[in-house]
Amino acid sequence: MKTQEQFQVLVANESHFGFARIICDEMASSAKARGTGIAKRSPEYIQQKMKEGKAVIAFSKEGIWAGFCYIETWSHGQYVANSGLIVAPAFRKGGLAKAIKRKIFDLSRKLYPEAKIFGLTTGLAVMKINSELGYEPVTYSELTQDEAFWAGCKSCVNYEILMSKERKNCFCTAMLYDPKDHYEPEETKEDFRQHSKLYERFMRIKKWKLLQPFLKKDKEEPASKKGMKAMLHFFFNL
Repeated sequence: MKTQEQFQVLVANESHFGFARIICDEMASSAKARGTGIAKRSPEYIQQKMKEGKAVIAFSKEGIWAGFCYIETWSHGQYVANSGLIVAPAFRKGGLAKAIKRKIFDLSRKLYPEAKIFGLTTGLAVMKINSELGYEPVTYSELTQDEAFWAGCKSCVNYEILMSKERKNCFCTAMLYDPKDHYEPEETKEDFRQHSKLYERFMRIKKWKLLQPFLKKDKEEPASKKGMKAMLHFFFNL
């Protein structure tokens, strides 16, 4: 069955306020399971995004909440991020994340046609979806330098690594869609298909390189060893 027949993906509004707490709890639970962090949001913040028409919500054909994503703007609207993408566990691996990403991307283009749309991700699955929309991998210097955006990384377990690299590198891969200078989605999709194995290997090597200084530090600080071992287990047993 096609994804559009299984789910209804809508621009969220005030009638969806009651789902804000569920969405926040699922975001936090998912981040904990991945061993990473995201900017923590309150139900009130999610409701504000719904009220402004800057969020997308998905339901199963039975009317059960299934997924969510919202828009954030930075640098006075010059940059847009599609943030907080979450799919309820029962509906994962069925194409819903891709449908939500498409919907929020189209909404972003409609509301902010001149803005650059960007994202940070540690997952190849999200990279694949982004490439199908026309995103390209870029350096961190091409992202917004808005302090408010980078402050959102403070809740991530890798924040210390990000700051040690002066916000020029971290475990996440930066991806960008520039409406004024971009390849067509078919081109970026094909590029990702051809180089996906290379991207995966590169991400593993990058994680290892970034962890080296902290591994040395860990030997000097036994109390932190348990946390570092957990991080290594996560990143090298994906």
